Amino acid sequence: MLRIRMLSSLSSKVLESVADPHLVCADLGVKRWMGNEEGRRGLTTHSPESRNAGEIKQDAAGEAASLGSDDGKILAAVVLERLPVVLPQLHPTVAAFQEFSFNWRQQFRRHYPQQFFDMAANKGEEADVEFEAAPTITEADKSNDRRSLQRALDRRLYYIVLGSPLGSSKDMASWHFPEKEYENEENLRKCAESALGSLWGDISDFYFVGNAPCGHLAFPSLKRFFFRSQIIGKRDKFGHPKYRDYAWVSKDELSEYFEPGQMDFFKRLLIK
Repeated sequence: MLRIRMLSSLSSKVLESVADPHLVCADLGVKRWMGNEEGRRGLTTHSPESRNAGEIKQDAAGEAASLGSDDGKILAAVVLERLPVVLPQLHPTVAAFQEFSFNWRQQFRRHYPQQFFDMAANKGEEADVEFEAAPTITEADKSNDRRSLQRALDRRLYYIVLGSPLGSSKDMASWHFPEKEYENEENLRKCAESALGSLWGDISDFYFVGNAPCGHLAFPSLKRFFFRSQIIGKRDKFGHPKYRDYAWVSKDELSEYFEPGQMDFFKRLLIK
C-alpha cells in the first residue's frame, strides 16, 4: 500500500509539471518558457510543415554556398573500378577446408549402382564435348600493360590519371582519381557524374554506386569527396588530353603511385 501511494503521488507531480507552462529541466538546469504566444509563434515558424519547398531549397543552396566559401573548395572525385572478371584463387586455408568438407560428406553420401555411372559415362561419350578453359594470364599481364583492362582478371582495377590535381600547382603532375570542383550542380553525386562526363561525354557505360560519398579527405583549403563508380560497358579508350597518362591498377599496385600517407587512407577506402 505504501508503494502504491508513493507512485500515485509521483504521477500527480508529473502531471502538474506537464500542465504548468513553465517546464523546468532539473538535470540540465534550463528553464523553457512555452506559455507565451511568442514562443509558440517561434516554434511554428521553424517547423518544416510551415515552410514551403522553395524556402527549404533556397536555404539548402545557401548552406552549400556558405560551406564552400567558409571551408574552401569542394571537390567530387570518382573512384572508377572494373570488377573481377574471373573468380580469384582460393586462399590455401580455405581450399584445405573445402577439401576436408568434401571428404567428410563423402562418408555419408548415397551410393548409386554401378549401372547408373556406366549410363552417364556412355552419354558423355556420345555427346563428345570438349572444353578447354581460357587462360587467366593474358598478354597484358605478361607485358604489364597497365593501360589495358585485359589484365589482373581476378582482381578489381582502379582508374587513375596523371595530371595536376585541383588545388595544386599546374606545373606539378601527380597521380590521382579524376575529379571536378563543385559549382552549381544539384548535388555532389551530379558533380561526380560531370567529372566523367567532361572526359568522355556519354556516361552510360558507368554505374555510380549510391548517392552518398564513400569517403572524404579534408584539407585547409579544400574538401575532397570520393564517389564509387563501376564500368559496365565495352569502352576501351580512356585517355584524354587533359591528362598526361592513365592506368588501371589494383589496390596493391596503388602504392607505386601514391604517397604512404595517402595509401593509409586508400587501404581503408578501397576493396581489394
